Amino acid sequence: MSFPTHRRAVLRLCLAGAVAALAMTSHASAQALVSVGPSLSSPVGRWKTIDDATGKVKSIVDIREQSGRLYGTIEVLFDPPVPHPTCYVCKGATKDQPLIGLQVMWGFAQDGGQWSGGQVLDPETGKIYRAFLALEDGGTKLRLRGYIGIPLLGRTEYWMRPQ
Repeated sequence: MSFPTHRRAVLRLCLAGAVAALAMTSHASAQALVSVGPSLSSPVGRWKTIDDATGKVKSIVDIREQSGRLYGTIEVLFDPPVPHPTCYVCKGATKDQPLIGLQVMWGFAQDGGQWSGGQVLDPETGKIYRAFLALEDGGTKLRLRGYIGIPLLGRTEYWMRPQ
């Protein structure tokens, strides 16, 4: 079957439009899929904290960005020592606050390949430490270095992204 020249031109335009729309839809779908998962180039997201002594997961901390700074709160506790634990050893505004929902890190700003200038609260001791963060293993591991005075006098924890 043969189409007149003007109908062929209209058919080509329709096909070109459909192909372009399909390409844009595929691109938008791909973008949506990419944006669903956490960015492995940023600490923003959920992290499993690991007990140094036992190697077991202690909690899930949710790190979020607000005004260019990173903040983290405890989202889930695993095997707490008592039901509904609070930060009874903390001082000031965090004293006796529930651990779930407690902000345990704040004020981190990106500084090259790491995030620095922040502080971290250890709810087991109530102490607040200066700290910096760095991603490792392609963004699946977070190195958190807490210290007093200088980074040499501190401790490093490694947190893992949940799978």
